[in-house]
Amino acid sequence: MDLRQIEHALVVAEERSFTRAAERLAISQPGLSASIRALERDLGAALFERTTRQVLVTPAGAALAESARRILGEVSDARRRVADVVGLAAGTLAVGVVQTFTAADVPAVLARLHRRYPEVSVTVVEAPTADLLGAVQQGDLDVAFVALDASPLPGTLTAVRTYLESLTVIAPPDHRLARQATVRLRALAGETFVDFQAGQGLQTVVTAVCRDAGLERHIGFRVSQMDQVLSLVGHGLGVAIVPTPIAGASGLARLAIAPRAPTRHLALVSRASGPRNPAARALIALLDADEPAYPGATAENV
Repeated sequence: MDLRQIEHALVVAEERSFTRAAERLAISQPGLSASIRALERDLGAALFERTTRQVLVTPAGAALAESARRILGEVSDARRRVADVVGLAAGTLAVGVVQTFTAADVPAVLARLHRRYPEVSVTVVEAPTADLLGAVQQGDLDVAFVALDASPLPGTLTAVRTYLESLTVIAPPDHRLARQATVRLRALAGETFVDFQAGQGLQTVVTAVCRDAGLERHIGFRVSQMDQVLSLVGHGLGVAIVPTPIAGASGLARLAIAPRAPTRHLALVSRASGPRNPAARALIALLDADEPAYPGATAENV
């Protein structure tokens, strides 16, 4: 009995048809039949009852199929473990990132990863936090850089790096408050706001910060791209609350929020068991958790 015969028996049991099983396995039907007969001789039991209309699984065949799933799963896991030991001579990495993530210089980290492991193919997906968390849960992404709100992470996910980032008010250079260094949020009552709306994270944090400060905003513009926020503010159409690193690079008037700058939480998340992909583990190892990439953010290992 070998792995090839075990796989053949499992597929026949699942398909209940030698014809469909042969097509699925990409082998000839006579070859499949011969493999099953050899296995039955080896085991001393009939695994299938062949009729003119269908293939029935015998009790012995059902018992083998149950063990076959476990055996083949363990073999696949063993192969993955061996590949991990061999190293990163090849492989893929799927990384998610929210549009406004600035606590780590993701492109710079990916560049370092590429220089060290040039044969690893990297896919970067930009999407809202909720979509990225779902993709990590489903295994479509290995890790994702996300912006969190007050909601806890699902139990199937864990934060392998966390970051705390301050928020700042930006205004047009000729705005009445442009010469001020700080501003209280309630002083912005009556101002038109440009609001970044791209799912949980920044949007929900800004909403909560304004609510807690007693500021009822007049939102004149709702956009889903941060560069649109900066452009609209730059054209004098309103003010906005954005991450401090983005404010610092915007060229717009920046006003620190008094008496204490509000913050948002960012994280690098993976599945709760930790990333199994060695390329993802290599990426995490390259992150400098002690020195944030931009002013206005702090980081720590989890």
